[in-house]
Amino acid sequence: MSTVVVIPSRLSAMRLPNKPLAMIAGKPMIQWVYENASKADVGDVIVATCCDEIADVIKGVGGTAVITDPALPSGTDRVFAAVKSLSQKYDKIVNVQGDLPFIDPSAIKKVVDVFQADSDITSLCAPITDDSEIVSASVVKPVLSFINDDLAKALYFSRSPVPYGAKTYYHHLGLYGYTFNALEKFVSLAPSYLEKSESLEQLRALEAGMTIHMGFVDSAPIAIDTPEDLEKARAHAKNL
Repeated sequence: MSTVVVIPSRLSAMRLPNKPLAMIAGKPMIQWVYENASKADVGDVIVATCCDEIADVIKGVGGTAVITDPALPSGTDRVFAAVKSLSQKYDKIVNVQGDLPFIDPSAIKKVVDVFQADSDITSLCAPITDDSEIVSASVVKPVLSFINDDLAKALYFSRSPVPYGAKTYYHHLGLYGYTFNALEKFVSLAPSYLEKSESLEQLRALEAGMTIHMGFVDSAPIAIDTPEDLEKARAHAKNL
């Protein structure tokens, strides 16, 4: 079955303007994400953007960028628009968020491997080892129904510490796999009540009865949302 990795990227982030072009160890952030996604070797890799500046970076390293409508409401809509515009049709679409410059290529492979016969969407999470993350609203916690030690079904996602009294809390990664039909269905749905309450669009899928299977990795990669995150990433890059 054919797979494509799509990285949605735009310049108009509120907390860190021009984030995809922020330099980390001599390379724009979006280039880091693109190169790590390419190393996963699960299929074609494209960047879905509305900005020529981002497209030029990707084309400059021999990659493929697709220009999409700037008015699209979310990165997921941008992913679907890019995939729909391609002549080749894909069975599985992996959405790698553009603010994960150090995403492990093996994590991208795993989100593909997690697919089950009844999966609509797949994703990953990691055990939380820093207690401050449990109460942090910026760290999304999944509620899981375990199928075995390596696979679970997502029941809910929250910015709050859930489930209450858990022995282990998990950090959800910004990485999704979709079947083409599931992605098409998802973007056709209006934002749901729980999605708007938590500001988490994956809850739209759960409210619509879609199945999200979850795999596990040892740790969550650095996600960049603020200038402070960017400085941490730059310090991390020096140690690579």
